[in-house]
Amino acid sequence: MVTRNANAEWLGDLETGKGTIKFGSGAYQGPYTFKGRTSAAAAPTGTNPEELIAAAHAGCFTMALSAELSKAGHPPRKLNTTAKVQLESAAGGFAITRINLQTEGEVPGINETEFQKLAEGAKNGCPVSKALAGTKIELNARLLSR
Repeated sequence: MVTRNANAEWLGDLETGKGTIKFGSGAYQGPYTFKGRTSAAAAPTGTNPEELIAAAHAGCFTMALSAELSKAGHPPRKLNTTAKVQLESAAGGFAITRINLQTEGEVPGINETEFQKLAEGAKNGCPVSKALAGTKIELNARLLSR
């Protein structure tokens, strides 16, 4: 079993306070604020939980797709995925309501139908997708070359 960790510290109230997020690996440490998390108009300072979820999901899905393609005999030349996590105000507070995965792949020797099937399998099988199963996860996969 592998365990990963991160730490968050918050100082002050929600509206005017600020925090720091640190990865256990030391790969990242940075600030976050409520305004940077919830305001589309404000340029975020540092990161926010939704951005971290998006990074985790994009990374996990892309690795899972590479594994699926390779297992099917079509190792990819290149895969590029963007995850978009939507945070909305809902009854009782905020909620992550949707995640959209957009991926492009340069995969020799595969047809569009098989690429779509394997991408969907990767979306459903990636550990982060499984952890986020309570959220609607959409996939837009595009094969760039065959």
